[in-house]
Amino acid sequence: MANTTKGLNKFEHEIIGESPQIIEVINTAKKIARTSSITTLITGESGTGKELFARLIHNHSDAANQPFVDINCAAIPETLLESELFGYEKGAFTGAHVSKKGLFELANSGSIFLDEIGDITSNFQIKILKAVETKRFRRISGLKEVEISTRIIAATNADLKEAVKAGKFREDLYYRLNVCEITIPPLRERGKDVLILAQHFIDHYNREFDRQVKGLSPSAIENVQNYPWPGNIRQLKNSIERAVLVESDEWIEPDDISLDYRKEKRHEIIEPVINTTQKSIEFNRFEIPDEGISIEEVERGLILSALEKANGNISKTAKLLRINRGKLRYKLERMDVPSDLSSSLKLKPQYSVEPANLN
Repeated sequence: MANTTKGLNKFEHEIIGESPQIIEVINTAKKIARTSSITTLITGESGTGKELFARLIHNHSDAANQPFVDINCAAIPETLLESELFGYEKGAFTGAHVSKKGLFELANSGSIFLDEIGDITSNFQIKILKAVETKRFRRISGLKEVEISTRIIAATNADLKEAVKAGKFREDLYYRLNVCEITIPPLRERGKDVLILAQHFIDHYNREFDRQVKGLSPSAIENVQNYPWPGNIRQLKNSIERAVLVESDEWIEPDDISLDYRKEKRHEIIEPVINTTQKSIEFNRFEIPDEGISIEEVERGLILSALEKANGNISKTAKLLRINRGKLRYKLERMDVPSDLSSSLKLKPQYSVEPANLN
């Protein structure tokens, strides 16, 4: 829930990208870092890298060799959050056998990063406001005020202006946190950064998993560029990790990344379209039997049908299914299809699946 690091040498995170949008934000963060303990609010969608920018500010400041403490405010109940941030004195409650410093105190002379600040309750916002304004607070059951010199960086994916209007977030706390604001652009607005990041993650997971994946295939590049990435960099990283793990060929194909466009287009009803001129069938809907079907069996049926059409030729089968040979062999192994592909042609799916009747 909370993490403390100290020193520039331990800063192992990188902000990857060359787009004008991200370069502008990086330069702004570095300018803020040169100011003395100025309070900063970092905003942006989930997964855009708000913590990385908080660390960038810290590590480009004069306090780079002092502690950087981060805490996810949304992950801790309010009753525990107070003791985590402000600490407590011995005997403050049952189990408090010794006094304990809070995270504000541990971050003294360094930086504290309050992630998901928009999720704290109204009651606790008052306590945070005092600490931010005066850099003073009391431990739970403490009599003396503790004074700190700590850079405060807060972050949220919520619209705090709207939260203020709705009475869910204190206006005075909002303006006190928002002395300087950095808004991180979503990945979909960063152009070719998505490809730079994808290759960065491929290289990373190649080393971690001892793989030899070269990169994205042309069709995968097109998909990655056109996908809106609602989960931003975090979603891209997870998708590439999975792709590197399952890919047995040199190049990652579109089906390795498993992008679900349906979640982004729930308002659209996509019907099957038969194009006799191009001799292709585009479909996203099947007639589903009342008893249901297994998607694994659907895939098995398609692959066996393609094998039969290609007379067992792997290259032709892969071409019919629009996947590479390595991916097809991986699927055949997972399906436990016999190595003698001619015998697999005798295997039939348990049922047939056809596009919905358009008539």
